[in-house]
Amino acid sequence: MRDSYPQSLTFLLKKSNIKLNTLKTIQQRAHALIKLNNTVISLLPLELKAWCKVANYRQHILIIEVTNASRKIRLNYELPRLVSKLRNTNLPFLSSINLKINPSLSSKKSKNYLAIQQIAITPPKQIISKLSKKSAKIISKLAKKSPKKLKEKLERLAALTK
Repeated sequence: MRDSYPQSLTFLLKKSNIKLNTLKTIQQRAHALIKLNNTVISLLPLELKAWCKVANYRQHILIIEVTNASRKIRLNYELPRLVSKLRNTNLPFLSSINLKINPSLSSKKSKNYLAIQQIAITPPKQIISKLSKKSAKIISKLAKKSPKKLKEKLERLAALTK
């Protein structure tokens, strides 16, 4: 009791008499999982990036959490490509990927929630093409010589001038 003074966290991390230095091992494993999560997310298609998260990697099995069953089904189609890319780059001993459903990934407290909201709220940008004046003149001349149905469509197309 007389030598029980507060010790710094770095001292505890460096202390070697703790079996396997548990805290340091946990820290290293968490850092490795974060790096693996970033790698896996970068390999996923855009529509799945905000809905998935690497949960664990043990015994050469990667565990990925998904928000719901529909995302799980979509990710099942991507698994062969994902496994081959991960084997070629980071995880040569990867045997399989297990998918787990975790609805709390889409909750307001989740880190993914902001990314999910940005995807859900932001509508896809539609590209509205505009024609040059020269192209519009050519199309309108062509419309004059065309049948009625085609003429109406070509006139609408010619109206998309800059």
